[in-house]
Amino acid sequence: MKKLFAIVALVAACTFGATSSLRAQEDVAEATEQVDTAAVDSAAVDTTAEEETVAAPVVEEESESIFKTLKTKYIEGGAGFMSLVAIALVLGLAFCIERVIYLSLAQINTRKFTKDLAAKVAAGDLAGAIDFCKGTRGPVAQVSRKAMECLASTDRNDIGTIESTINMEAEVQGSYLEQNCSWITLFIAMAPSLGFLGTVIGMVMAFDDIQRAGDISPTVVAGGMKVALITTIFGIIVALILQVFYNYILAKVESLTSNMEEAAQELLTMCVQSDKCKK
Repeated sequence: MKKLFAIVALVAACTFGATSSLRAQEDVAEATEQVDTAAVDSAAVDTTAEEETVAAPVVEEESESIFKTLKTKYIEGGAGFMSLVAIALVLGLAFCIERVIYLSLAQINTRKFTKDLAAKVAAGDLAGAIDFCKGTRGPVAQVSRKAMECLASTDRNDIGTIESTINMEAEVQGSYLEQNCSWITLFIAMAPSLGFLGTVIGMVMAFDDIQRAGDISPTVVAGGMKVALITTIFGIIVALILQVFYNYILAKVESLTSNMEEAAQELLTMCVQSDKCKK
């Protein structure tokens, strides 16, 4: 019996020792793996930092090269003549930005405005309705103000006069919306025209070079042809930029015009339902 206990104890001791050694080996292996992973991660971070350090100058060099290329082409196209194309771009953009700001400020929530105005008219507060229109920006508010002033008067509060007043004020506000748009179309047409003029001038320069050299080789013609093509490219680019702004402005004008038409119908309904209106 004692031998049996001794054998069991010996086996248990051997098993525990083997298990402990295996656990120790596993702990050493995990520690080694963690050290290797940390080393790999640090190497990856260093590599990424180096790549970013290398990439930053590349991006700066590319942006500088683009700027230098545009500057070079601008000079090659003839700085004096290309200045006319640049002036057309600057003036056209100035008018475009002015129209975009004006139309953006003129945009209001028409349905909410007419709803609040209708509540004041229904309550008989025409003075408050006029002040409400004066305190609101945009062509819809101006048309509504004219209608409310007619409704509050004693000699122009019939429906025919109110309707004609609304139509006249809507035409006036519509002309304000389209103000300076003709200048934008002028610069849109002028920019490619200046480019084509540069093309003609470049061709004349090419023929002058041919006449002076007495030869029609490509090297003689290349200078004038380059001027012709560069001016045409810049003129078309300017026209395309201004055309995009112009189409956006037209879309804003159409939106405001439709809002005025919708508000005009609501105003006529308000006036007809009001006790102040002469039927």
